[in-house]
Amino acid sequence: MIQKKLAMILLSGLAITACAQSNSNSSQANRIPTTNSNLSPEQKQQLQQLIDKTKKNLIFVKGGTYMMGDFGPEHSEEKLPYDGNPNSMPLHKVTLDDFYMSATKSTYADFDVYTNVTGQKPVGDFDKYSTHERVPTAAAGIPWQQGRSYCQWLGQQLNMKMDLPTEAQWEYAARNRGQYVVFPTDNGNIDTGRNVWSFEQRQDSHSKYHTVKDIPVLQQYPPNPMGFYDLITDNFEWMLDWYDPTYYSHSPEKNPQGPATGTLKVVRSTPPSNGQSLKMFNGRTMQRYPMHPIADPEDVRGSKELNFKMDFNRTKSVRCVANP
Repeated sequence: MIQKKLAMILLSGLAITACAQSNSNSSQANRIPTTNSNLSPEQKQQLQQLIDKTKKNLIFVKGGTYMMGDFGPEHSEEKLPYDGNPNSMPLHKVTLDDFYMSATKSTYADFDVYTNVTGQKPVGDFDKYSTHERVPTAAAGIPWQQGRSYCQWLGQQLNMKMDLPTEAQWEYAARNRGQYVVFPTDNGNIDTGRNVWSFEQRQDSHSKYHTVKDIPVLQQYPPNPMGFYDLITDNFEWMLDWYDPTYYSHSPEKNPQGPATGTLKVVRSTPPSNGQSLKMFNGRTMQRYPMHPIADPEDVRGSKELNFKMDFNRTKSVRCVANP
């Protein structure tokens, strides 16, 4: 049964990869679930609470112009890149319109309301080995399309044009409207144990949740100066953009949306990490990573060969934006 399910996931992944060669972001927007018309009083209350929470969490970001990408050669004392991956270069001018972005990533509790009122299967794993890791207040692990459909569905409820953020929007907000900020914390630095997790704090959370895995519980540390929480850790965040390592060399200046086609999507932020690993490798505002929008075929094959069940998107989450 597990092998059959994995095979279906792999085929789906290959299908979206093939489809990506001819489809743009805009042509994938026709999958927004419909809210059931016969909701119970309890469901209506839960839906209204989610709508109210979403409104409260939206932070206005005044548009402007900034230099996007690895600004290390201009900003660092050594005039060296901050990012070890050259796909965050070259530094290039971007101009954005005003937008709103959610202060937090969406949680399993948020998605439970969404799937319940739209008649979908709940997201996440519920088997005896991992159901205790599905903490309601933790960032929900989801594939790209499910994240986008959720944001667009929220927009319908609020009568707003909501979607996934572009990576230009995300970086602009993470850098306090485009300032030369290296880490998206409250002070631009990593103060282990105060504004990001320490190793010991992560270990304590394992005991709390009775797991050996890091649980992406949100809002444990101060937000960045604009009010955005957990930009530096506790799950990758899906971007609207297809991934192209050379896109920055030819992207438009005004409201870039990413390449028209592709096979991989851009993610920002990082999986659950502690201060030591963030200082060494990840968590910088300009870092971008490519991820398969459904499930990495190599992970699927490996899981199938080992006959081991995996949640392929456990560390990939969503934070929505509202556009003019």
